[in-house]
Amino acid sequence: MSGVVHRGVVVSFSPNARGALFMSIAMAGFTVNDGLTKLVAEAMNMAQVMLVRGVMATLVMLLLAWQWKAMKKPRAVLHPMVALRVAGETGATICFLSALAHMPIANLAAVMQALPLAVTLGAAFFLNEPVGWRRWSAIIVGFIGILIIIRPGFDAFNAYSLYGVAAVAFATMRDLTTRKIPSEIPSPMISTVTAASVTIAGAVLLVPYGGWSPMSGADFAILVGATLCIVCGYHFIVLSLRAGELSFIAPFRYTALLWAIGLGIVLFADWPDRVMMAGAFLVVCSGLYTLYREQVVNRTKPAARSTGPGMATEGT
Repeated sequence: MSGVVHRGVVVSFSPNARGALFMSIAMAGFTVNDGLTKLVAEAMNMAQVMLVRGVMATLVMLLLAWQWKAMKKPRAVLHPMVALRVAGETGATICFLSALAHMPIANLAAVMQALPLAVTLGAAFFLNEPVGWRRWSAIIVGFIGILIIIRPGFDAFNAYSLYGVAAVAFATMRDLTTRKIPSEIPSPMISTVTAASVTIAGAVLLVPYGGWSPMSGADFAILVGATLCIVCGYHFIVLSLRAGELSFIAPFRYTALLWAIGLGIVLFADWPDRVMMAGAFLVVCSGLYTLYREQVVNRTKPAARSTGPGMATEGT
């Protein structure tokens, strides 16, 4: 165990407690990045954000990959599953940022909490993984929650929320293909290639999205901060998964929704309404139950089957 000193007394943390803390910090990093990105949405289009932030993120990822000696076999990135993963990440980024610029951050975060459900659904259809009636029921309840959040056909409906749903679909593609990437391809290399591809996509979309807008020093500083938050998120999510048991730590991914609600109120004065909160409650509860059922099912599998690429950290 490790701990901190409080009033002369060493307070110890169990591995699971450290893992939960690190996961919460990681989610804070990712969510603060979203909030900072949304702050500059009025000053520049999302393609420019992808380009500027992507250049910085690619450089940081490249330095880390080089330090970890993960770039020894660059031809490995030509694997078809790597290409599909990159396409999924790029599509998810484009759709997510398009939605982020036009809808409350908490609403979008609530929609994104459906990702574990979508991955379970995709694994059943495309990877032939068995899914019992309990998880099917949780998936149905979760997607009912999504419908409550986006409210199609009602006055409160925001068409950009469909971009959020599309982001979930692309992110599902990313996560499912990650499971098929050979383990000998280093994760830092995949992260670097992904960051570079998102950057290139931003450059390609820059003109269609309205062209380059002059950046103030404050806007550039905000994007630097957003990039640092992403790197912080990646670092702490790795620490969290190495610290304790996945079954205990994974549910703390949902703290992202709490961070999003808080940032929405503080930065944008967006107070979530009761309908949105009710939908988010259904999504989170169904997601937590799905995680629980997956852990129950994995206990009956040989260790080699229950610890594969699907357990890789997000962003790999």
